[in-house]
Amino acid sequence: MLVLGIETSCDETAAAVVEADPAPGTPVGRIRANAIYAQLGEHRPFGGVVPEIAARAHLERIDGMVARALADAGVGFTDLDGIAATAGPGLIGGVIVGVMTAKAIALAHDKPFLAVNHLEGHALTTRLVEPVAFPFLLLLVSGGHCQLLAVQGVGRYRRLGTTIDDAVGEAFDKTAKLLGLGFPGGPAVERAARDGDPAKFDLPRPLWRKPGCDFSFSGLKTAVRLAAAGLPKDDPRAIADLAASFQRTVGDILVDRCRHAFDMFRTTCGLPPDTPVPLVVAGGVAANQHLRARLADVAASCGARLVAPPPALCTDNAAMIAWAGIERLRLGLVDGLDVAPRPRWPLDPAATAAIGRTGVGAGVKV
Repeated sequence: MLVLGIETSCDETAAAVVEADPAPGTPVGRIRANAIYAQLGEHRPFGGVVPEIAARAHLERIDGMVARALADAGVGFTDLDGIAATAGPGLIGGVIVGVMTAKAIALAHDKPFLAVNHLEGHALTTRLVEPVAFPFLLLLVSGGHCQLLAVQGVGRYRRLGTTIDDAVGEAFDKTAKLLGLGFPGGPAVERAARDGDPAKFDLPRPLWRKPGCDFSFSGLKTAVRLAAAGLPKDDPRAIADLAASFQRTVGDILVDRCRHAFDMFRTTCGLPPDTPVPLVVAGGVAANQHLRARLADVAASCGARLVAPPPALCTDNAAMIAWAGIERLRLGLVDGLDVAPRPRWPLDPAATAAIGRTGVGAGVKV
């Protein structure tokens, strides 16, 4: 089974071809091609992603990326068994570009079209490279999302906790900007933190040791801003110390929330308290090696193991979209060409919108 995947939800224009056994229950696949154009040059002057610029860059690059992926895989459109594309959530201009490209290919070559939830692409990535059985506990951490979910099967998610304000990846980007570390922020903060003292700054840990497993990062961002304003100018040691302290604090928060989530997960899935379960971490922030080590420790302390994709598959890519397409195609979950792109698309539609401390619903973070 060969599926072409297309990813255009943010600032990566990507196309990939993934191969797998067509039978359900055979999770591991093979990446035949994984072409990615990162729009860093387009967005770096602005210190972040500009949606209109991203959409135009997708439009300019997508045909070439699809052609490159097919050439790298040594296949043509007629060899494919399905065409998958991110249909949301994401920046709607870019999502439209990818969806319409995939629909055109599917229509022209009479192939099944698979509308993939970008978050499900992240959630299932580990099954592309390692045989991880359902159910598993998922920590999804990226620039726009931070949540804990019980993954019970393809398309079957129960949200256990979510951020009530900002995502952890957004906090990394903001910290990098405040410290003058450049864009993208996550890798920049991680590099700076290697030379810093993580105990130098005592930063707040919102919701730490509180019941449940919701997250909050707004107060931490504010504390970093205030600390950064008091740093000596052009002092690399002080910058490294604040970066390391921020990264350690994020690790403390994630560890605390995951520890709570294990009990909630076992209860949700009807498992005995001592059942060993995998903790899967996915999303761009999952590439951070310091946070991986912290999460591996908390998983072990809870009688579990940490499973994470290779760093290259943590950030947005089309291989994860092609793989999610394969998982859906195996189950006969094919979509019509009338499916509309969606800027918001929760993995657990039944979950209530998170309510922030201001009383305003943080539904955008579902």
